[in-house]
Amino acid sequence: MRKSIGIDVSKEKLDLCWLRDRQTRKKKSKVFKNQRASFAQLVTWVLSNTGAEPQDIQITLEATGVYHEALVYYLHEQGFTIFMANPGKAKKYAESIGLTHKTDKSDAAMLSYYGEEQPQDIRLWQPEAPEVRELKSLMRRLSALEKDKQREHNRLESCEISDTSDRVRQSLHEMITAIEVEIDKLKQNIDEHIDRHPPLKKNRKLLESIKGIGEVMSRELTYLFAAKRFKTAKQVAAYMGLIPKMKESGKIKGYTALSKTGPAHLRAKLYMAAVTAKQHNPDIRRQYERLLAAGKTKMSALGAAMRKLVQVCFGVVKNQSEFQVQTA
Repeated sequence: MRKSIGIDVSKEKLDLCWLRDRQTRKKKSKVFKNQRASFAQLVTWVLSNTGAEPQDIQITLEATGVYHEALVYYLHEQGFTIFMANPGKAKKYAESIGLTHKTDKSDAAMLSYYGEEQPQDIRLWQPEAPEVRELKSLMRRLSALEKDKQREHNRLESCEISDTSDRVRQSLHEMITAIEVEIDKLKQNIDEHIDRHPPLKKNRKLLESIKGIGEVMSRELTYLFAAKRFKTAKQVAAYMGLIPKMKESGKIKGYTALSKTGPAHLRAKLYMAAVTAKQHNPDIRRQYERLLAAGKTKMSALGAAMRKLVQVCFGVVKNQSEFQVQTA
């Protein structure tokens, strides 16, 4: 019989909870530092206390930015079964079993219960291919530099309307230039990496067959579809925050807007791609004009264009076939 362990991950530490008895819900807890040097100690504690082999132990945790990644790769290499819980659904589960006091220790206990029940929304974690991990690292760095560049531009704009010294302006210009140089280098590194791996290269070519998807968006989506295991186009749209949600407040009734969850930087780039697509992509243009004729606002029609565009992108990658304009 499998042993169930929950781990609450934070930047500094790992809170473990072993569900010792399913009926009485007796449990045993332990805290380790979240650093590679402690991972072997964690495994030793788990094996000695449970008396089980790694393949007979299931570990449930939530994704926490980058803080869980080193641990899950290590545990997978040791032979443990790892389940990744959706944080929102795990929270609802905690409420359903009466865990109202939220602490790291209680979260670890909740995850051990959650993994034991194995609801449908929990998924088995599998490691990414080495080329996808490398691409993820490069894309994260690119995203960070693009944010740094925008921050420096914002500071420069503030300088233009305030009494700032020439030296500060010079420093800002130099920083922006240096960041732009590094961004260009990273983009070249990413493109070369994609070209070295045939599946990634083919997916990018398929994406660029869609009018409106250029160099920037194809780079982003090639990574996204390699890193995330989407099953449907709707899942992609939901991840990118493109699902319309009803909003009502006071006298405002029946107003819908995009949920805007997920990566904002990716949504911003998709917005620009949709602006291009509504001019040059016949399918997107027809939908956009039809919605305007039905009384929708331009922003609402553009949001629908973004959603349709990303769904088309998912389709060409899933079917491994180039984009074909649909019959009017």
